[in-house]
Amino acid sequence: MKRALFIGRFQPFHNAHLKVVKDILKNFDEITIAIGSSKEKNTAENPFSYIERKKMVEKALKSNKIKKYSIYPVPDLYNDRKWAGYIKKNLPEFDAVYSGNLWTLKCFRKNKLNAKKIRIMQGISSTIIRNRIIKNKSWKKYVPKEIADYIGKIKGAERIKKLRL
Repeated sequence: MKRALFIGRFQPFHNAHLKVVKDILKNFDEITIAIGSSKEKNTAENPFSYIERKKMVEKALKSNKIKKYSIYPVPDLYNDRKWAGYIKKNLPEFDAVYSGNLWTLKCFRKNKLNAKKIRIMQGISSTIIRNRIIKNKSWKKYVPKEIADYIGKIKGAERIKKLRL
């Protein structure tokens, strides 16, 4: 069985992340989703907790009938070698790793692992979405409906605005 690893902070999980998951599953039997900065929450860059982000991913994948996945937390270790080693030791084996973060890709390439940069959808990123929330601009079209609903339920938009003050 071929498995891919997709690493991100998913603050929040959005339509481009969902497209990456679908694209990866065209070439792999299963995907492991690693939620980075898993111990971070309630900060301007990381407003959502690991559990909240995990629920977002699960809701989006369930709605899209995606079943061949697993989700793991990955804490920040502030050391390239230890961080990549933690992932190799604590997550299922994988054949390729995907990320949009250049530092993440560098960590895996240093360890001679197959690291691939994801294609970013123009105009969609978690940072852009958080900034749109802060500026009271429309943002819900950039995330799956179930995630927009969940962010509303947990008062995530209000939290993001407070964290930026």
